[in-house]
Amino acid sequence: MAGSAMRRVSLRNLAAHKVRLVLTVLSVVLGTSFVAGSIIFTATISSAFSTIFDGVALGVDTRVSPKETQANGIPNSVLDTLNADRQKLGIAKLVPRYSAPVTIATADGTALQTGGAPSIGTAFLPSSESLSPTDSKLEPGGRAPQGTGEIALNQSAATKAGLSVGSTTKLVVSRGSAAPITVKVVGILDLPQDTGGYVNVQMQQSVARDLFSDGSPAYVEASAVQGVSSEQLTQRIESVVGSDYSVQTGAQVRQQEKDQVNKFLDVFNYILLGFAAIGLVVGTFIIYNTFSMIIAQRVRELALLRAIGASRSQITRSVLLEAFVVGVFGGVVGLGIGIGLAALLRAITSSNSGLPSASLAITPSAVIACMAVGIVVTMVSAYAPARRAAQVSPVEAMRESQTDGATSLRRRTLIGALLAVIGVVLIGVGTTGQGASWAATVGVGAFVMILAVVFAAPALSRPAVGLLGRVLGRPFGKIGVLARTNAVRNPRRTAATAFALTLGLILVAVVGTFGSSLKGSIDDTIDKNLSADLVLTTSDQGSLPTSVVAAATNSPDVATAVSFRIVAAKVGTDAVTGISPAGDLEKVTPYEMRSGSATIPADGMIVSQKTSDAKGWKLGDTVTFTGYDGTVVPVRVTGVFADNQVLDPWQMGSAAYEKLVPASYRSDRLILVTAKDGVSVDKLRTDLTAATKDYLTVQVEDRAEFAGQASSQIDQMLAVLYAMLGLALVIAVLGIINTLALSVIERKREIGMLRAIGMARAQVRRTIYIESVLIAIFGAVLGVILGSGFGVAVVRTFKDLGITRAVLPYSLIGITLVAAAVVGVVAALWPAVRAARTNPLEAISDV
Repeated sequence: MAGSAMRRVSLRNLAAHKVRLVLTVLSVVLGTSFVAGSIIFTATISSAFSTIFDGVALGVDTRVSPKETQANGIPNSVLDTLNADRQKLGIAKLVPRYSAPVTIATADGTALQTGGAPSIGTAFLPSSESLSPTDSKLEPGGRAPQGTGEIALNQSAATKAGLSVGSTTKLVVSRGSAAPITVKVVGILDLPQDTGGYVNVQMQQSVARDLFSDGSPAYVEASAVQGVSSEQLTQRIESVVGSDYSVQTGAQVRQQEKDQVNKFLDVFNYILLGFAAIGLVVGTFIIYNTFSMIIAQRVRELALLRAIGASRSQITRSVLLEAFVVGVFGGVVGLGIGIGLAALLRAITSSNSGLPSASLAITPSAVIACMAVGIVVTMVSAYAPARRAAQVSPVEAMRESQTDGATSLRRRTLIGALLAVIGVVLIGVGTTGQGASWAATVGVGAFVMILAVVFAAPALSRPAVGLLGRVLGRPFGKIGVLARTNAVRNPRRTAATAFALTLGLILVAVVGTFGSSLKGSIDDTIDKNLSADLVLTTSDQGSLPTSVVAAATNSPDVATAVSFRIVAAKVGTDAVTGISPAGDLEKVTPYEMRSGSATIPADGMIVSQKTSDAKGWKLGDTVTFTGYDGTVVPVRVTGVFADNQVLDPWQMGSAAYEKLVPASYRSDRLILVTAKDGVSVDKLRTDLTAATKDYLTVQVEDRAEFAGQASSQIDQMLAVLYAMLGLALVIAVLGIINTLALSVIERKREIGMLRAIGMARAQVRRTIYIESVLIAIFGAVLGVILGSGFGVAVVRTFKDLGITRAVLPYSLIGITLVAAAVVGVVAALWPAVRAARTNPLEAISDV
């Protein structure tokens, strides 16, 4: 009976204080909405890809592909063997597949942007030769491509590019030595995977074989004769080709494609769940702060319940019941907002990226996770205030006011100081070394320091906010003094409110410091290690076909053009990647030799000092490289150069490179160019732009622009993390609104007294504004100082990645502090208006 009565009291209390209920529910919503949004969004994209891959390899019973993704396809000898044994193996059809990355021009002559989706060239197969009826299905009005100058193009790409049957355009193969070719669209393809930014250019099979490969297919697909299952055919073919190749059923191929995409989508999920984690952690403090204030306001009410027979456990359970109800409401609202966030993300990614679109997938896991997180976080946050309220004796609770216990505050401060010492020691130890393990030590130290702030911030807030109040409140006279007094009156509340900004801005300052340091180091590296006048790169972050350097060299204003060719191979079981320069390397980038000769022999290599130390490749050693097609090439180390970020990790001679990398797989990372004497850089740029125009994605940049491009890539990677600043501000606004609104309710009689003795409404509003600004700036300053320190410490552990110096993001810091003051005012608008409308007589008579 008693338990039932307490439940009724709790529910009626919630119903009687609707504003308080709404404020508390809102503090739960942000974290739960991001949890729901992240799960729904990734489930939606995963569902879209699954639908696409359900149409991949249809009609295929067996696929034979290289075990290594970078291998040069399947040797024709394997294809010949399978053809010879078709009847014995039970093969109905055997289809070699040829493909390569390509770029196609739009109707206005610019490169068709895919947003990161694949853009590939493949062979067109008539239905009589194809394994799948949808493999090369043409829209009405088109026909199969014939000869080098004709293509079929998938529907979505044709629409996006403004091309149709009869259109003429440019086609560039992104690897190999083929020059750009002019092609005519003769057919539009209806493909099951035609979604997002996907581009598929199909050409006659013999043309595709010559243009997209060195004559060997990328993989081979087979269908079984009647009476032979996919598994049987796969086993038979595997027994013929051996263990050197991957032999899979069509179903296994589809599942592998889905698994790879889901791994890729995990990145999105981690990013979105990172937002959710911030919302949840900061939301936990807001909920804790909210319930602490609610309990403080209801302490006399709870004391009366204790006086009439309610036990401590019943008081605790009644508060937890309220928290449960709030968690349920917050979870439901968060789920609704999460669905909206997922829909917004879907709209953004569908229009600006290569991701496919699909209807929203609202999975049971999203609903369960959202509700569980909302309920658990709220009840955990409310437990400590509930337990503390239950331990207050009825007589003590009947007092007019409650204050923070001095003993409890001293204990918290001592714990915080101890944690701060431990955190500083860990960070100091971490900065003495370089690498991931040392960075992890810094991370642990930073986490301990954040815990130290949680414990010690209440004690720190009194002098810090008091000092800020004296400075910022001085122009407002007595109003400023009153605002300062209100801000420092309850240090726990002030610290918990400010922590919303502190935590978010710690993260932003760390990211900002790391990004600024990385960009500053790139500028230093290019200034120090690059002497070329211009750099040729691609606008899509891909590779350049090897024919680009020939086009550049033919320009009459070019003195030197050195292409940096990508070498991908294995040494033992380790995959390695390096560069093979084509041209006089010393004329475009200065480098200092530690030992050996600076000249790279055709069958030799030079390595950086760091690589020599790490891998043990010493002067005179022979390193055995194995190409991904099995070619073994011994290469002698003829020199060791001082660490150089442009040339790191090693540079290989041309003869060794050509043995390792088949012609159709060769590509350039970039090309460095110098002008002839008397030729201006602007003149050289104009000539090179004209010479490489047909390659569609080639960019001609000077050194500053090249550094800027690298910096812009960093900015793109950091953009999502910087968005957390917006989330931190939103959470901070919510937290400060909560605190101030509840504080206004708590101080209703006090505000009524001030109004009764003559304080104007504008003065009441101004008091709340100043109090809010003081709390916001305190949280922001604390977050920026800690975050900048953590950022510098992290940067020092990554010097081996080429981050040469720590650079603080001063502009970001300045904007942050100004934004904190604005946040303080914005957050105080509604509570200030509410306080100003307090009726003096009603407030004074309120009991």
